[in-house]
Amino acid sequence: MRLALGVRYNGQAYQGWQSQLSGLTVQDKLEAALTQFAAQPISTLCAGRTDAGVHGLMQVVHFDTSVERTPFSWVRGTNRYLPDDIAVQWAQPVPEQFHCRASALARRYLYVLSQSPVRPSLDAGRVGWSMHPLDGDAMRAAAAMLLGQHDFSSFRASACQARSPVKDVRRIAITRHGEAERCRWHFEFEADAFLHHMIRNIMGCLVRIGRGDERPEWMREVLEARSRVVAAPTFSPNGLYFLGPLYAAGWGLPPEATMDGTGAAYDGPP
Repeated sequence: MRLALGVRYNGQAYQGWQSQLSGLTVQDKLEAALTQFAAQPISTLCAGRTDAGVHGLMQVVHFDTSVERTPFSWVRGTNRYLPDDIAVQWAQPVPEQFHCRASALARRYLYVLSQSPVRPSLDAGRVGWSMHPLDGDAMRAAAAMLLGQHDFSSFRASACQARSPVKDVRRIAITRHGEAERCRWHFEFEADAFLHHMIRNIMGCLVRIGRGDERPEWMREVLEARSRVVAAPTFSPNGLYFLGPLYAAGWGLPPEATMDGTGAAYDGPP
């Protein structure tokens, strides 16, 4: 039987998603909990690996098992063995042809940025930070230049293992929450797939433009250069959330994981 799970986690305490010898990753904790509950070794595949400090609102994984339990039992039973900052949200049997990564039609991320003269404290690790006021119109104009199918080599980490730097960015929405000196910015990204550090590298450029250090047209110059050295430094992982992948409705996954659904709800920092 093949089973898909939706998982949420706070990434502050972990060395990213992918399993490491240290055992201090989200995948290590999830597989240990699943193995305890199922009383047999279980290994998982995920829809999108996240870096150290990055959070997941709807990471989707799948695995094969001979253990038969109800979906709700998989949720409750696995969560019993998970730390407080990781929790399975739903479980769903899927056809053997389903692959959490290959079957995804789109992936979505959210970056939450605090604009404040003082660094974050109560929500440290859950938001990025800019001490300088940001120009939303300038950042939106720059972001519009990234829409569509492009070679995103300028925003690609040197360790990226993607076969191609060409990705199709379908949506970037930038919204401000609050009008005072202290406010929050939400940056929502949707694409067919993302390169390693792609969003954090784009964020570095957007913040530089928002501060007025570069004009919006600079984003196009960076994109067309196809060289990482011309872009801004990689931005902090603290405010980055993997909103999750989206699939065709025919797989039978919950509405928040389908193209026809509403998408995963954001319930992060206030």
